[in-house]
Amino acid sequence: MSYESNRTVAKQFHAALLERNWPEIRALLSDEAEWILPGNNTISGSAKGAEAVVQRAQKIAGYKLKFELLHILSGPNDAALHLHNTAERDGLKLDEYLATILRIEQGKIVFIETFLSDVPGMNAFFI
Repeated sequence: MSYESNRTVAKQFHAALLERNWPEIRALLSDEAEWILPGNNTISGSAKGAEAVVQRAQKIAGYKLKFELLHILSGPNDAALHLHNTAERDGLKLDEYLATILRIEQGKIVFIETFLSDVPGMNAFFI
């Protein structure tokens, strides 16, 4: 894959997340895809398999997050989404910066790892 192809996959993943287009997210994933998130809350840990990754995306979106794209960074095997996520619910506020790394093989996302600026804030929000 090329840098530009990886950027395209990352753009498609972000756009599908914004649109809550779960079939499109599923189409971007390999069957064995895995997503790891830090913290100790309802969305933390490892989601293994494409269906589990889609369910995690649905759960996160269910909290009405705004996924502001700041940058897309790409390498020969990966792409990264640099995001600013915000949300409010029941008096709780989420305001975090993150990098979501997408490992891409043969045009499919095989591994996702998210790095957060505020893990305690995320733990408090996603209860």
